[in-house]
Amino acid sequence: MSGFDKRQKGEEAKFALDAELQFKASARRNKLLGLWVAETFLDKTGPDADAYAREVVAADMEKPGVDDVVEFVLKSVEGTGADLSEHRLRNKIDEFTALAVEQVKNEG
Repeated sequence: MSGFDKRQKGEEAKFALDAELQFKASARRNKLLGLWVAETFLDKTGPDADAYAREVVAADMEKPGVDDVVEFVLKSVEGTGADLSEHRLRNKIDEFTALAVEQVKNEG
């Protein structure tokens, strides 16, 4: 195997690892977000909060980016009197993204 082939295989492995990290971090971010929303705005705890967090994770499979998550969460708190704006929600998403990336990196 030539040096070029070894480097190419290394690049491919790094790309696959980065993609896996990104997927895991997105799922973790959505779980953290779901738990926060459930406990803070929907008065859910324990298994109910976990179930809602799983729904938030599943909502992210609709389309690329976080817009589907934002839509799902805002719709789920609609009519509850929750003080949750899209701006605040997106700030929390950014916060949980950083936390999730750190957690996933520390696990592996």
